[in-house]
Amino acid sequence: MDVQLFERKGRNLYLTEAGTKALSYAQEIFTKGKELEALLREGQSNETQHIRIGVHTTMSRNFIETFIAPLLIDPHVTFSLHTRGLTNLLDGLLKHQLDIVLSNVNINQVTSEIDAEQTNWQSQLLARQPISVIGHPNHRFSFEDQSAFNEVTWVLPAHPSEIRRAFEAFCTLKQIKPRVVAEADDMAMLRLLARDSDSLTVLPSVVVRDEIQSGILVEHMPLENVYEHFYAITTQRLFTPPKIAALLDRSLQSNLMGDAT
Repeated sequence: MDVQLFERKGRNLYLTEAGTKALSYAQEIFTKGKELEALLREGQSNETQHIRIGVHTTMSRNFIETFIAPLLIDPHVTFSLHTRGLTNLLDGLLKHQLDIVLSNVNINQVTSEIDAEQTNWQSQLLARQPISVIGHPNHRFSFEDQSAFNEVTWVLPAHPSEIRRAFEAFCTLKQIKPRVVAEADDMAMLRLLARDSDSLTVLPSVVVRDEIQSGILVEHMPLENVYEHFYAITTQRLFTPPKIAALLDRSLQSNLMGDAT
């Protein structure tokens, strides 16, 4: 096929990008061959499949735990989680270092940063979580009460998150300007800031599920028509590992679409 799989550096040979991809497919082919042999000889498959899951750094850890829960009880599956920035994750998909990526960012927002010929992505919406104002129980405020609203401070998701844009659009509609004292692009950090400060934040309640259950934080009010979306991103390929297909089907058919908790 006139494709170079190796390149020489000094006395050593190294895989090229094409060689890395060829190796990944070869490993899948040999794994499936062994599975077929076991199936024909013994009438069953003893395959243990390993799934490599990429996780965007801004994802809710509680949502991830809910998503991977079926894998924890499946004796035929092992998995690894890799937390990175989205561009790095997409590169991992292209190089077959990852099987699937979980993100709360729409893939269409970042494809301009990647070679257009390589952006052959498949993106599925797994869940949609309503966004709420979260804070300590002692807070008393209302978007309609300007004086009470001006007394509170906010810790918010950093730009350019969907939540931040939606919250700012909501504030513009209400003709109010929140007093922002901190921002973060990591859900876990926002959770800590909301818990350990006297400021309000805007998050899906699933992110602070444990704090709400223990009474440390409360969900003051939902923001009307404001949501965070969770996506599963894969590349188009001839062979989709059956455990990944089953995991996606389970997520789409379960209550994750209506309630990611």
